[in-house]
Amino acid sequence: MSAVSLRGVRKSFGSTEVVHGVDISIADGEFCVLVGPSGCGKSTLLRMIAGLEEISAGEIAIGARVVNALRPKERDIAMVFQNYALYPHMTVYDNMAFSLKLAGVPKDEAGQRVADASQILGLNDYLQRYPRQLSGGQRQRVAMGRAIVRKPQVFLFDEPLSNLDAKLRVAMRTEIKALHQRLTTTSVYVTHDQIEAMTMADRIVVMNAGRVEQIGSPLGLYDDPANLFVAGFIGSPAMNFLKGRLNGSAVAVGSGISLPVRTGLESGREVLLGVRPEHLAVAADGVPAEVVVVEPTGADTQIFCKLAGTDVTAVVRERHDFRPGESIRLKPQLTYLFDPSSGARLA
Repeated sequence: MSAVSLRGVRKSFGSTEVVHGVDISIADGEFCVLVGPSGCGKSTLLRMIAGLEEISAGEIAIGARVVNALRPKERDIAMVFQNYALYPHMTVYDNMAFSLKLAGVPKDEAGQRVADASQILGLNDYLQRYPRQLSGGQRQRVAMGRAIVRKPQVFLFDEPLSNLDAKLRVAMRTEIKALHQRLTTTSVYVTHDQIEAMTMADRIVVMNAGRVEQIGSPLGLYDDPANLFVAGFIGSPAMNFLKGRLNGSAVAVGSGISLPVRTGLESGREVLLGVRPEHLAVAADGVPAEVVVVEPTGADTQIFCKLAGTDVTAVVRERHDFRPGESIRLKPQLTYLFDPSSGARLA
């Protein structure tokens, strides 16, 4: 196992720079998730770590070795792709053993490695089947088994669950996390799904437009977002934002509507007030809002409202029989303030 270090890494396609001087340090044995919207550069960054894309500037190190000039097979990494990339004419056993055969690993040792990996992944009953005879989840386990048998320094995952249905994605992310806890191999995982990132990662790297917005633990990013982008991206449903103006210990967000805040900033300053849906409570002493849509999900109920002319979402545990057009009162339990120009979090 090895740490992974990216220092000032840049990537350009012609005159267009898509990754802008990224610095990330991933500890030995850590499960690090790169998350962000489509086009943010996270998969490009992963492919540069793998050696599948050349870097335009900067340095990538795996362990003590700078790997910029090394070919993918020399980097001692194993990659799990979104489309599984299995050989259709080979059995599960042969798919898992193929890379060992190419590396000249003795047949007995290769067989033992495949047996160990198939035991971990529950594939013992499928070793003589072909990929076409497997479900999506089983194919993904074969792809992971093929990576495990190589005993690499680093696992790289490129959106491996995107092709699975919702229920299977939940099961597979639990399997991957349990697998990491067992193997403790350094892992870098790319996804656009922030729920995957929150539930699986030791640390999350939030990316946007080729830049790192913030790095931290899942709950650290949720509780203490550095800026507007991170606050809106981490958390589901997304954080609500209301334009307003500071007035002492409150933010005026509409005609006669003020929300209390704790801040030492000067009055009169324009701000964006953020409040997560789960931090909005239905309370008699709240501010008025008009119900637009109510979505019961079982344990929670999502209430989509208009508050001071802005669309907001509240998530509550209590059962309410609200109807569209009905007036209710919402009270924020926790708020955040952001600068509307820079997007930076305000104290």
